[in-house]
Amino acid sequence: MSDSIASRQPIWLKLTSGGFLAVWCLIAAFPIFWIAVMSFKVPVDAFAQNPISVIFGPQTIADGHGVSILGIVLGLSVLFGAIYLAFTWLPTTVARYAPMGQVWAGWIIGVLLFALGFLIVFLAILPGALGFIDPLAGPLGTPLIGLTTEHYYAVWVENAFYRNFINSLVVTSGVVIVSLTLGTLAGFGLARSGSNLAFWLLIVALIFRALPHSVLVAGYLPVFINSAEILRPIFGDLAPTFYGQPWAVIAVLVAINQPFTIWMLRSFFQNIPAELDEAARVDGCTHFQAFRMVIMPVMWPGVITTGLFSFLLGYNDFLVTSLLLDGQNMTMVPAISGYFNRETTTTDQVEAIAAAVSIIAPLFLLVMIFQRQIVSGLTAGAVKG
Repeated sequence: MSDSIASRQPIWLKLTSGGFLAVWCLIAAFPIFWIAVMSFKVPVDAFAQNPISVIFGPQTIADGHGVSILGIVLGLSVLFGAIYLAFTWLPTTVARYAPMGQVWAGWIIGVLLFALGFLIVFLAILPGALGFIDPLAGPLGTPLIGLTTEHYYAVWVENAFYRNFINSLVVTSGVVIVSLTLGTLAGFGLARSGSNLAFWLLIVALIFRALPHSVLVAGYLPVFINSAEILRPIFGDLAPTFYGQPWAVIAVLVAINQPFTIWMLRSFFQNIPAELDEAARVDGCTHFQAFRMVIMPVMWPGVITTGLFSFLLGYNDFLVTSLLLDGQNMTMVPAISGYFNRETTTTDQVEAIAAAVSIIAPLFLLVMIFQRQIVSGLTAGAVKG
């Protein structure tokens, strides 16, 4: 009883900490909310000085693009329903129907199908249904908030932003797969090694990770540009060029990210008792079999957490991808900068905002789906023993 009283927070501390948290969430979330609102308005409303005009979009409604109260209710219902299914139905379905027990493959297929189904319902079925219902709903069907998806159509269809999305998926997937494959093996080896050499290797890796990306790219850029000339004595006229190739950028991003991946995975492996390795060896497993069949199933929260950070590095990188990729293979983040030049119009700026909102959406979906694994992974890496 005394322990519970001693650990109980006073009311002023709860109010203070809750107030700081609420203010921080408001400051952090407001820019995302505001650019999302702007992306669905015509330029006149998007850049209006009156915030009320930005939110309600009178000119957008006047141009024939608006959503009614009924549409808002149905849209929010679909959105909250999708979030509820992502937290409840999707994990159980993936666990039940994962092919041949490969949960990771089940998650990839499940997330892609779930996202596709949500886009079809939210962007195709719902607008068609509202177009039929609104004229029959009276005041509830009268446009209340201006909303148009023309900027998203211009970005994804007319400007072929889907190509940049595919390039981002290629680079990001390559970075995650290579980083986790090498990182798990290196992290496990260093965690089980009692040598001082392992410690100094980690220190050198940490120093490399602390270097600014601009310093590293400055060293890679001349090699990438002149790679065909450098390799010509070996391959002749078939000498490949590194510049503009996604696989070469994947190698650079993995080299930058690998020290952090190894450090993080090593901390997770250190929290797994070595007795599990010994028990597996007694049962007849080799070192690699013990690692694959005994250690890795316990390590999945840590692997998912580390993979998320690797994903964010490849997904959000600007400097490396903008300097080492050509326009054809450009990823999404540096592609947005192409909307801004000396002849930039307000329409181009709103399209850039729509592209930025499109980049944010997959991150929210990823965090929502893997939130439990991420939290448990961070907890396992922070608490020892």
